Amino acid sequence: MSQPFTATGLDALPPAEVARKAEAVGVAKAGMDTFGVFVLAVLAGAFIALGAIFATTVAAGAGDLPFGVVRLLSGLAFTLGLILVVVAGAELFTGNNLIVMAWASRRVSTAALLGNWALVWIGNLVGALGTAILLYLSEQYTFGAGAVGEVALATAAHKTSLGFLEAVALGVLCNALVCLAVWLTYGAHTTADKILAIVPPIAAFVTAGFEHSVANMYFVSIGLLVKTDDGFVGSLDAAPELDGLTWGSFFADNLLPVTIGNVIGGGLLVGAVYWLVYLRPRREGA
Repeated sequence: MSQPFTATGLDALPPAEVARKAEAVGVAKAGMDTFGVFVLAVLAGAFIALGAIFATTVAAGAGDLPFGVVRLLSGLAFTLGLILVVVAGAELFTGNNLIVMAWASRRVSTAALLGNWALVWIGNLVGALGTAILLYLSEQYTFGAGAVGEVALATAAHKTSLGFLEAVALGVLCNALVCLAVWLTYGAHTTADKILAIVPPIAAFVTAGFEHSVANMYFVSIGLLVKTDDGFVGSLDAAPELDGLTWGSFFADNLLPVTIGNVIGGGLLVGAVYWLVYLRPRREGA
């Protein structure tokens, strides 16, 4: 049985105390009421979508800049999403993969773990898709002489063109960084600390082109919606290839493998590893 978590002082918590806090947070998350979890999950999907909108707009019309610079600027903009989730408070599927730590300590049942993941994943999808519909109705994608919509289409087409194993691997790498960002915020004591802890890992995964299931709930759905505007697509000088961009490819070729990869990256490579180091039961005298 792990010791109860306590924290004093303003210095960042050491890793062992962060592990105990992560375990306690996992127990609290798994014990929340269904309605509250779902509403907060919808908010998280919307928050991540807002970060994605920011990132897409920043990338629009930036073709003259080097590839890496454009990706970095987009990544810095995208950090808005997780900052809102952590600071404002919301339930994000990828971050909740860390509940594995409480499950491994037998403080959360398998049913509660999987139930939380399923409910939060669905809520995230509702929030992200709802935000994409609202943005589509606003016609914000036509801004910048259509550059915003062109980036949205290209992003969605690229994500649905990934191979299954490629998408899984990119999902693993992504959520390792996302959960490390969440892990760092558990050691922080102030809002400024949390924001500073979030920015580098999240900017890194976006810059590197890794795959985040909740972000993709927005990125691909807005591309699918923009695709239905035949007049807009026809007005583009160099529209991306859109034949492979379908609702079927969205779920089967992207969300499914990326979600699997996210669970592996966050739940196993971060949550399980830190549990093994700091929280696993030890023999007397070991």
